[in-house]
Amino acid sequence: MQLSHSHSLGHRQSLVVSQQLRQAIVLLQMSNPELQTFIESQAEENPFVEFANRPAVLKPVPIPQGVAGGQREDWDRVGALADTRAVSIYTHVAGQIGALEMTEAEIELATVFVDALEPSGWLGATLDDLAQRGGVPRAQARQMLTRLQALEPTGIFARNLAECLRLQAAERGLLSPLFARVLDHLPLLAAADLNGLARICQCTIPDLHAILRDLRGLDPKPGARFDTTSDPVRAPDLIVSAAPEGGWQIELNRSTLPRVVIREHDARQLAPAEGAAAQVRDEARTYVSERLSVARWLARAVEHRNRTVLRIGEEILRRQAGFLEQGPEHLHPMTLKEIAAAADVHESTVSRVTTGILMLTPHGVLPLKKFFTAALPTQHETGGSAGAVRHRIGRLIRSESAARPLSDDQLARLMADEGITVARRTVAKYREQLNIPTASIRRRQAILSGRS
Repeated sequence: MQLSHSHSLGHRQSLVVSQQLRQAIVLLQMSNPELQTFIESQAEENPFVEFANRPAVLKPVPIPQGVAGGQREDWDRVGALADTRAVSIYTHVAGQIGALEMTEAEIELATVFVDALEPSGWLGATLDDLAQRGGVPRAQARQMLTRLQALEPTGIFARNLAECLRLQAAERGLLSPLFARVLDHLPLLAAADLNGLARICQCTIPDLHAILRDLRGLDPKPGARFDTTSDPVRAPDLIVSAAPEGGWQIELNRSTLPRVVIREHDARQLAPAEGAAAQVRDEARTYVSERLSVARWLARAVEHRNRTVLRIGEEILRRQAGFLEQGPEHLHPMTLKEIAAAADVHESTVSRVTTGILMLTPHGVLPLKKFFTAALPTQHETGGSAGAVRHRIGRLIRSESAARPLSDDQLARLMADEGITVARRTVAKYREQLNIPTASIRRRQAILSGRS
């Protein structure tokens, strides 16, 4: 056997993310209070950075189709709202994905999965749908799903209840053959048919009781722990109101929006005296130059963040005129890709901005994520988004007779009569997302409360 050495030359392209670029990306995800905390921390480290409560007024940006952008003089009426910030499930997941050392293409595919993540922690789309959205083969999407299902909390990115519980049981060493068979027949368990379940699983009732004790220790909705309230209770970052000339206008909330002031005068005063030693003068100039450069970059980055947030908010509202005029039942189907193309930014930028930004609308304070809903088959131009259908189902149930509550099948037929095709299982999923029990349980609750 003969051994030899050889050398070869090649070219490789890679993306190097600098510390400043990382900070600029993080700024896009920050709410106004988080941005304020970040600027204050920078001011503690940099003598040329000063935190200011009131930003310079941005010039109004004319927007066609009845939506206008700009800044009003005062929004202190929302400034007194309590700030009870908590890490959202999307921020929690994004942080873990960032530590996986993915390629740029893998991050884009992971973003597709994160966009489909529901507050429960489950995926709101099938694997085939996600593969199509990401433009990748199903096998590649399956590999990404396996990687994401390894994130914490265990059970996140599950496609259904059985898969969510199976992931947690496997992690805890509970996934025995009998446990797996019980998970395969959860409908029998939900119906409290233990005799039928024992017959199918070929076990005894006491065996099932042991499995049920372990099941009760699992979390069916691991993402719900991140949502302490149904609606975030803090001041919004964007405010939508009626424009004086008609239509709508969107504005940055000046009562919470901070800005960076650069202390140029202090930098000039720190210039070393002419009689100082050359080494002292060089060190002083280097320090002042570096700190001043960081301060100027921070000011530009915050300004860029503010304009990007406002621009994305404007593009969202261009497509949601029906929502502004008539309410949540008229949410228009919309994707991150559409807004990214209209705002001339990358799709991942839209995803980051919509993670933590709140918008005050005529129909309440909503996270920007709420405006992105999938399209459903419909005979009309409006009302075909998943968000609109979800609100419509909630309204139908609120107006139902307490003595004769509507079943999921009846709700699906009513939606079909309105021109929207929704499967019964889809109605059930949206009803569960609204925390509304089944018709039989609502009937029993009505009897117990004396309403029927």
